[in-house]
Formats: sequence, structure tokens, C-alpha cells
Amino acid sequence: MKNLFDLSNKVAVLTGASKGMGKAMALALATQGATVVISSRKQDQLDATAAEINEACGAKRAYAIAANAGRHDELEALVSKTRESVGPIDIVIGNAGVNIHYGPISEIPDSAYEKTMQVNVQANLWLARLVVPDMIAKGAGSMIFTSSVGGFKPSATLGLYGTSKLALIGLVRNLALEYGPQGIRANAICPGLIRTDFAKALWDNPEAEARANSQIPLRRLGSPDDFGGIAAFLASDESSYMTGQALTVCGGTNMWT
Repeated sequence: MKNLFDLSNKVAVLTGASKGMGKAMALALATQGATVVISSRKQDQLDATAAEINEACGAKRAYAIAANAGRHDELEALVSKTRESVGPIDIVIGNAGVNIHYGPISEIPDSAYEKTMQVNVQANLWLARLVVPDMIAKGAGSMIFTSSVGGFKPSATLGLYGTSKLALIGLVRNLALEYGPQGIRANAICPGLIRTDFAKALWDNPEAEARANSQIPLRRLGSPDDFGGIAAFLASDESSYMTGQALTVCGGTNMWT
């Protein structure tokens, strides 16, 4: 019987993968047989995460290469080092992101706007362009990008972040359209409120807990572990007829969107 979500002999590159959701997705892919190259800015955190993944798998499946996902030259080096170390790339997960402005959009400094859009949108376009030659050569590939349910609604405090994540969904749809004829798929994952360090300011208080317990249909906040399965699914051939989609993983808060 076929092993569902089998990723044996596949190479995946993940940004923002030293902890949280990125780490959970990397572990899931490695568990399914993929060789994963995890990236973030801090080499020491990456090394510790790679060691954890390799121990969990009982084999060396994780490699750690530090890179700032918002800088084209560092992404270029990441992709080049990946090819040298483990071969052509089959899967990419763009999970790195920033949220540097909390407040009304009328108060956003130009510098904050530009950095947010560069890291959350443009850098993922750079990443896609860098890896896609390997996928075109194979006639197959899966690109996965972390967006947010914030892209589906306005916010008095996170409007810029939501704007960037909606733009990322637009990018994913265009990647799906342009590269679909070559057998390459692109999809977005849209988390709700997840217990990660990135979102700690939004959930680490009694009010947030109370809202989760009363307003989220599943009555809990999300955890990084909720993203391993969907990442493995989108990376594998089991999702081979799915592209250009924005999949919400939110406990039901955005079921009508």
C-alpha cells in the first residue's frame, strides 16, 4: 500500500524554521522522508533545531544554513549552498515574516511599510525565482508560503501586516498561474492565532485566553504542531491537483471568509 505523504528523496528549503511553525513543518517533512534545509538568521538556534529533527528521525535529514530571508544575496547563498550540500530543490516553504508596526495605518513610517512588504512579499518572490529552475527541470515542485487570516480582514492595529499577507496570497495565485504549466504548484497557509513567540503579544494574556475559550469554535488557540500535517500534505503528491489556494488553519474563526 502506498505511504501517504511520502517525501522520500525530496529536498525542501524552509525559511523562518528554527522554531515555532517553521520548525514543526520541517520536522513533519523530515519525518516523511524529506531532506530539509532549515534557515533563519541565527546559526546556533538552527543547529539546535537540526539536531532535534535528526534525533527524532534517527537519521541525518536536517541541515542548518543561516540566512536573513529579507536579503536577496543571503537567499541566493542559501539556495546555492542547498544545491551544493543536498542537491536540487523540490519543495520550498517561505515561513519567514515580520510585523514591525502595531497601530493605525495612518501612522506607519515609510521605513516600516517598506521593510514589511519586502520581507513578507518581495522576499518570497525572490525565493520562488531562485528555486524554480530546479522544479522546472523536474517538471514538478511545491511552493508553500505562510500568509495569515489577517489578510482577509481589516484591523485597527495590524493593518499593515494584514495588507502584506493579502499581497502574499496574490503573489501565490500568480505563481500558481505562471508555473502551473510546468507542473509546479503554489499554495498559501493562513494561520489564525497561534502560540508562537512571533505572536506572543497577541495571546500571552488572560483576555486572549478568554476570547479563545469563548469565540474560537474549537475553543483553543493554535499550536505550531497544528501545521506539520498540512505542510506535509501540500509538499506531497497527495495535493497534486491543488494550487493557488489560501488554506485557513484557524480553529474555525474564518470559516466564512
